[in-house]
Amino acid sequence: MVPVRPDFLYKTPGRVALVLAGGAARGAYEVGVVQHIVEEVARDLGRDVPLDIICGTSVGAINGCGLAAFADAPRSRARRLVSQWQALKMSDVVRIRSSHLWRFARSLIGRSPLASEVKEDRYGGLIEPSGMEDIIKNAIPFERITEHLQSGLLQAVTASATHIATGNTVVFISRSSHGVPRWSRDPKVVPRKVSQLRIQHALASAAIPLVFPSVRIDGEFYCDGGLRQNVPLSPARHLGANGMIVVSPRYIGEIQKIPERPNPSAKMPSPLFLVGKALNALLLDRVENDIERLQRINQILTAGQSQFGEEFLPKLNTAMGYQNKTEGMKPLPALLVRASDNIGKLAVDYVCSPTFAKRTPGTLGRIAKMICESDEEDESDLLSYLLFDGEFAMQLIELGRRDAKAVHGDLLRFFTELPGDLNPAIHPPAPENKH
Repeated sequence: MVPVRPDFLYKTPGRVALVLAGGAARGAYEVGVVQHIVEEVARDLGRDVPLDIICGTSVGAINGCGLAAFADAPRSRARRLVSQWQALKMSDVVRIRSSHLWRFARSLIGRSPLASEVKEDRYGGLIEPSGMEDIIKNAIPFERITEHLQSGLLQAVTASATHIATGNTVVFISRSSHGVPRWSRDPKVVPRKVSQLRIQHALASAAIPLVFPSVRIDGEFYCDGGLRQNVPLSPARHLGANGMIVVSPRYIGEIQKIPERPNPSAKMPSPLFLVGKALNALLLDRVENDIERLQRINQILTAGQSQFGEEFLPKLNTAMGYQNKTEGMKPLPALLVRASDNIGKLAVDYVCSPTFAKRTPGTLGRIAKMICESDEEDESDLLSYLLFDGEFAMQLIELGRRDAKAVHGDLLRFFTELPGDLNPAIHPPAPENKH
């Protein structure tokens, strides 16, 4: 039996999913968006907003676990995350040790060991991981996530990671119900029920290849889930969400056109610039395509209901073999909030500022400046992923607050018009956020 949501949460009829994308240090942006939702939107609704299902990948999984662990404090949980991000220093996370660098270099040019030959639970990666581990361990009491699932404050929490040996996406699921619901037919996406999400699941989801070491879980090594599923819409849908709020730090500016004639004086981009673009391709996938596909399905389902009546969906789901009404096809409103400013440019501006020079002296600060100077453009995607700095995080948090405020009315409608399970109303797809 699924625990009932407590009365002090706003009585939205359906289950609300919060979907958090990856993006390493850009994850601070997500915290700003969530803070506006749980504080400002809740204030105008008159009651706390429920976030029943929380699905995250990479840093989104870490943020999601942090929100889930304090689900009993619906409004202050976002402020807790803000405090954690604000307290960060780049040197606390981006630790480059000579012994670790030597092992990393040897792994690149030497024979790859068998998994059974690796004695440590972390392997590879340029950055020594103890700093990030300590921060997460001290910030998130993972055992409380299970308590909140049992009490009904949460329905499910997931963290997506990539199984290194096969390349499959494994969705680690902790949920209030027993078992795993009917899942995608994609053989490369594997749901795995766990009794309790642990720090290892969050660290594995955020282990960017070649940057942070992979993580051993139950004898198998995993790395960043964003390689194949950076915005985990599918887990939210399969776990029974009636609507989802999707937060992505991906910025879409003016599309640059390829010149009609080649420019012989154009300079080749630096290797570090290309690394940043490669991380963009891996970690900031085209969530807009997934949202657009979801909205097309919504249109088909609502058109079917309009044409054939309320029996259309039950008959369709029965014909498709669904026995549980929470797992069948249904309209699924989705609201996307994404960055309205170029975070790569914000990173360059900050690293070039006197504030950064004071906060990050020494070798690490010089390396960051070198990355800035190596790029011909006035932006650095690579820096924006590695800039785990409290002052920069606050810039992104404020950006997230502004972007959520820009769609405040849409958020209010989302929580008041969300369809429920027993009497699914006909709702048009949620308008796509332009920010």
